[in-house]
Amino acid sequence: MDRFMWTNGLLEMNETLVIQQRGVRLYDGDEKAKLDVGVVLLSTHRLLWRDQKNHECCICIPLSQIIFFEEQAAGIGKSAKIVIHLHPAPANKEPGPLQQSKFSYIKLSFKEHGQIEFYRRLTEEMTQKRWENTPVSQPISTTAGSKAGRTRAVGIVGIERKLEEKRKETDKNISEAFEDLSKLMEKAKEMVELSKSIASKIKDKQGDITEDETIRFKSYLLSMGIADPVTRETHGSGTHYHMQLARQLGDMLQAPLEERGGMMALTEVYCLVNRARGMELLSPEDLVNACKMFESLKLPLRLRVFDSGVMVVQLQSHNEEEMIASALDNVSEKGSLTAEEFAKLLGLSVLLAKERLLLAEKMGHLCRDDCVEGLRFYPNLF
Repeated sequence: MDRFMWTNGLLEMNETLVIQQRGVRLYDGDEKAKLDVGVVLLSTHRLLWRDQKNHECCICIPLSQIIFFEEQAAGIGKSAKIVIHLHPAPANKEPGPLQQSKFSYIKLSFKEHGQIEFYRRLTEEMTQKRWENTPVSQPISTTAGSKAGRTRAVGIVGIERKLEEKRKETDKNISEAFEDLSKLMEKAKEMVELSKSIASKIKDKQGDITEDETIRFKSYLLSMGIADPVTRETHGSGTHYHMQLARQLGDMLQAPLEERGGMMALTEVYCLVNRARGMELLSPEDLVNACKMFESLKLPLRLRVFDSGVMVVQLQSHNEEEMIASALDNVSEKGSLTAEEFAKLLGLSVLLAKERLLLAEKMGHLCRDDCVEGLRFYPNLF
């Protein structure tokens, strides 16, 4: 308690109130202080306590005096407390309620709860140490010379000063944001040029690049995205937009489809395309409309809808008979398969694996056993 000093409770210039809590009693170490229950206030620079009844009774301590603090849980008939350990009192300390104490710590006893939020905000202020970045105004001597006073930001002048400071800070943040945006746009142009360069090298030196290097280059290109994505802003709207989008999808999806056996679920295509487009995201409706134009534009892709309603994108050269024969061979070899087991064997999604099995069943090559354990397919021996 000998670290506290008297104050009038007004905030200094550059000081901001963080949180306040009623119903708090002070302890000098383990002993109750000779003060009534009051309000504890936390600012960016000080910890203040004010008597709830007598507002002229107000004391404070700088946050720089705090070494560390800890929580003390509530017990039977005892309130929760925050224990604050303090540095020794400086020699030039201003007068306070107690000149000397045998304890080097104080306790804040919260009679009306609120200690959790207060502890959190105190932790934030001690971590940020804002009192070091924005020191309060220094004391100046009064004309009488007997007491030290402080310059305070009060009234209309203080409000105008704070508004002006806030406006300057906002202008600074906006300027920095636009600088970052300009740098990002410059980097984006460089990345587009780099992706085009790598793509041309892969085409020109297909025989000189190993398979592992090719796979790594393709992963880099996918991460970089589409260089010039088709958008409504660049190609208008309606049919023309969907035609241009379909052509771009035809160029982009051919390689992934060949790697995945010639067929991909439309949901998988949607994720792949939007990942490559970056910020120019595509809506599901636009994707479906573009895929419907594959056939009319004579592109090497087709949109297919299974009987169950599942939509897929497949290569025009995709052989359905080979797909059915593959399903039959795998089921015959294993004796029986579920969609999950078939998906693991071929490295497909469960959705596509199930559609292949259902198609083979529709053609009369497989039959099913639909039981409580799930749907299992067997070779059709009938």
